[in-house]
Amino acid sequence: MSVLVTEAAARQIRRTIDQRGSGIGLRLAVKAAGCSGLSYVIAIADEIGAADTCYDSQGVKLVVDANSLAMLQGVEIDFVREGLNEGFRFHNPNATGTCGCGSSFAV
Repeated sequence: MSVLVTEAAARQIRRTIDQRGSGIGLRLAVKAAGCSGLSYVIAIADEIGAADTCYDSQGVKLVVDANSLAMLQGVEIDFVREGLNEGFRFHNPNATGTCGCGSSFAV
């Protein structure tokens, strides 16, 4: 399995890296937080660590740390705009539940 992004998410990632002026891709992780127990963490990746796994999707590099890999295998990341709100949306086949607001999940 891998980690994928939609074309809309890839455009947003490239735009963010361009505005920042540096970065090699998007770093993905999971942390304990939220009402369902786990939350996604995203940041611009500046380097690839020895324990990181990298994926290429839609022309962007996705960097996942070893501790988060099992919970992120098969995830698809989209970028959506709904009214005045916009942001990344995660479609995670490993999630057994999500909170009502969609900001956390359980496995």
